[in-house]
Amino acid sequence: MSRDPWTDPDPNSGDFDAELQKLDPRYVEHQQGSPDGRLLVLVGVEGEDARRLERIAEARGKAAADVVAELLRDAERSLA
Repeated sequence: MSRDPWTDPDPNSGDFDAELQKLDPRYVEHQQGSPDGRLLVLVGVEGEDARRLERIAEARGKAAADVVAELLRDAERSLA
């Protein structure tokens, strides 16, 4: 059975080199690996969408980031 680096819990060095070569170097930052590392994705929301997000978060008693995470999980579940 061949392994898929995108789903392998322990990808190997070089597994994503081809994809990284496609990226604009301005958006790549090299860091040492860490088992405690995490991915942080910044999402920009502005205007009426930002106000909607604030209202939803306030109504749920949660932070906007938590609401966005819930919306993403719900959207992914609806695809299954």
